[in-house]
Amino acid sequence: MSSSAANSRSARAKQIEKLVTTALLFCALVSIITTFGIIYVLISEGLVFFRHESLFGFLTGTVWTPLFEPRSFGVLPLVYGTVMVAAGACFVAVPLGLGIAVFLSEYAPPGLRRLLKPVIELLAGIPSVVFGYFALTTITPTLRAILPGVEVFNAASASIVIGIMVLPLIASLCDDVLRSVPDSLRNGGYALGATKLEVIRDILFPAALSGILASFILAFSRAIGETMAVTLAAGSTPQITLNPFDSIQTMTAYIAQTSMGDTPHGTIEYQSIFAVGIVLFFMTLAMNLLSFFIVKKFRRKYE
Repeated sequence: MSSSAANSRSARAKQIEKLVTTALLFCALVSIITTFGIIYVLISEGLVFFRHESLFGFLTGTVWTPLFEPRSFGVLPLVYGTVMVAAGACFVAVPLGLGIAVFLSEYAPPGLRRLLKPVIELLAGIPSVVFGYFALTTITPTLRAILPGVEVFNAASASIVIGIMVLPLIASLCDDVLRSVPDSLRNGGYALGATKLEVIRDILFPAALSGILASFILAFSRAIGETMAVTLAAGSTPQITLNPFDSIQTMTAYIAQTSMGDTPHGTIEYQSIFAVGIVLFFMTLAMNLLSFFIVKKFRRKYE
């Protein structure tokens, strides 16, 4: 090959590499710009709401009736309902997801693992509205058959169905984390005479603690942001109650309900959507930052 042909090929390769680099940079900038655009819309529209309502009253009020007279904009019932459903979902999903991950990682034969893991992850591809109707047609009737006092729309049904939705997230992440622990640690435990249960409990769990905790927090954050399933299952009664069988309302459910088009644009009721969105945004942001902190704090590196 002549030197001129080699130089031409090298210049063409550099041009292609530069084009690919520019395209990748553009993709990264799109995500950043989109994020800042969302933040700008939330804050700019939310500030209009806070010109009419005090921030302190909004964050500490216990009555939420923005669509009825007399109007009250205390967001605590929505926050409480959101946290209640998310915590209940984690109560369902965490032990099941961790158990599935341990079985897939340590007990399942390779053939069974190759079969089960895609089936479990398939749950993540089911639309959330399907889960919502599953809660209404299956979970709630079952609960009402056991406890006749259960309301048609209730927090327990929403928690169970959201727990099923986030189950693949916990199971898949925990499985990957457990399998990333070096085999030398397992073999060292077995060489000392430890049983498989002792190796899992005393070696694998501490070694994979950062990833396991991060998966729990990400699942909680995912449960906080769920909309359609919880809208259908939990109802639309914003209240602070300790009874999980009562109807409640979450922040996402309120946003979905008010965004249907019946609320006139520019009204205080419409602006309350963005105020609630700001609270929801900062809650999920806090969860993500906490997961990053835990990964950095408890992460262990192995040679």
